[in-house]
Amino acid sequence: MPVIEWLLLIFLIVCAFAVSVAKNLLNSVIIFMSYSLIMAVIWILLQAPDLAITEAAVGAGVTSILFFLALRRVGQLEHKKEDEK
Repeated sequence: MPVIEWLLLIFLIVCAFAVSVAKNLLNSVIIFMSYSLIMAVIWILLQAPDLAITEAAVGAGVTSILFFLALRRVGQLEHKKEDEK
């Protein structure tokens, strides 16, 4: 296996471990986004562009947006208002 494939595999394992030990939900979502993007790259390397596009669109795109909206809804992400003068 070439070096880049080993590095991608190690990065996936680190991301999976980091998500499981992350205490902050926002950090978990960001790590999940990077995991999905790396999976899309791996699908490209495995010559499966249809799966790569699906992983990038659904895994990193739509799912991450839904996670951010859910975090904002439950109050984990607070929208900062401008200070009143």
